Amino acid sequence: VRNSRDARAMSKGSKFGRQQQEEAWQNTEVDALYLLAKAGVRVPQPDICLDGVLLMELITDEEGLVAPRLSDVILTPEQARADHALMMNYAVRMLCAGLVHGDLSEFNVLMDKDGPVIIDLPQVVDAAANNHAKSMFERDINNLAEYYGQFAPELRDSQYAKEIWALYQEGNLTPDSALSGRFSEIQKRADVGSVLEEIQAASEEHQRRLMARNAEE
Repeated sequence: VRNSRDARAMSKGSKFGRQQQEEAWQNTEVDALYLLAKAGVRVPQPDICLDGVLLMELITDEEGLVAPRLSDVILTPEQARADHALMMNYAVRMLCAGLVHGDLSEFNVLMDKDGPVIIDLPQVVDAAANNHAKSMFERDINNLAEYYGQFAPELRDSQYAKEIWALYQEGNLTPDSALSGRFSEIQKRADVGSVLEEIQAASEEHQRRLMARNAEE
């Protein structure tokens, strides 16, 4: 939002406000498309904005027809596992770029001859600045697990959302992070306990040194 006038117009829902809101969404989507393409995520290439409509690259199938949505595609178990792994890598790359899709599901993915293409990004959020980023990320990942799990049922029990977000929070997530799909809440609590024990031990050692120094003086 450029200024307070624009913000007031948006909040009132006036025609001008709606125009400003649409422009903000378009700018957000265009910025996200360029950023994600640079990060190695397959997304459509933006073209131009005409009469308030953002025109983008047409994603086609092997016959040159409009590519189907993932929701309209039947996969073998092997294809489901391979495409799910690829989508997890895309999700990782998005998060490494600081973004969460926010509405990712089988309805926002197109399937061309080379695999999945992620679309519909006007609602993308800043992973670090949005208080709901974690829950939105988990919903995105769980949506994909549920869909691909129709063809490869074991994917429904995976814990990629928690695993990836934990790596992100720890500062250990990279575009090529190896994922297992497993995450232990018990291990996470144990790790926190270990850190607290180390802090306590360091504090006690510091106190011992102070006492020894005071005794010498």
